[in-house]
Amino acid sequence: MTTKAKPRSTPRAINQRPIAISAVVDAVGVLASLSTSGHVYLYDTNRTGGSTGFGTEELRTKVKAGDTLLWSPLALECEAYVAIDGIEIDPSVAEPERKVYPGTDVSYWTATVKTVPAQPVPYRIRYRVGTRTEPVTSTQSSFLFG
Repeated sequence: MTTKAKPRSTPRAINQRPIAISAVVDAVGVLASLSTSGHVYLYDTNRTGGSTGFGTEELRTKVKAGDTLLWSPLALECEAYVAIDGIEIDPSVAEPERKVYPGTDVSYWTATVKTVPAQPVPYRIRYRVGTRTEPVTSTQSSFLFG
């Protein structure tokens, strides 16, 4: 009996899953100071790919053109309301858009990296916190870099 070689499938993309960026927000601290400084802790799922700055507001996420990014907030206090109101970034690099999980009012933001310039690209996140009507913008920038 001869064995037949299995046909080769097309190579899988190295990074098929999105790079998830989580913002852990101390809502009480943000509301008390009206600032995110010292009250927001960012993490992403690309540590092995080269991201740095975990647990700070200055996360540096390593990306490639074509990567999908997915931003979501987490309230440090389980009964606090926290949402992302917007993400300010150079639109030639990425254009984040708000989406909602089906059947819920839980939102997240997603974008595809269009291009990665030679220099790190800063971005800032606007948060909705508690019952405050005006968003609070991050005091420090996070970065995408290639």
